[in-house]
Amino acid sequence: MRTLNISISDVEYSKFGLRNNKLTFSDFLDMVSKELSRQTLNKCVELAEKHGLSKMTMKDITKEVKAVRRNAKNRH
Repeated sequence: MRTLNISISDVEYSKFGLRNNKLTFSDFLDMVSKELSRQTLNKCVELAEKHGLSKMTMKDITKEVKAVRRNAKNRH
C-alpha cells in the first residue's frame, strides 16, 4: 500500500469536518464527490432562480415537457 500526502488549508479542514489526519482513499473520494455535488446543486439553484425556472409549477413544467415532445415529433 502507498501513502499519499495532501496539504489543505485550515478552512478546508474545518469545512470538510475532518477530525483525523488520516483518511482512506475511498473516504477522500466520497468527501470530495459530496462537496462537488453540493457546489453543482447550488449553481443549478442559482441559475434556476436567475432564469425564473424556480417559480415554475409542476403544471408549467408538464406543459413545457409536452410542448418539447410535440415539437420533436413534428421534426421527424
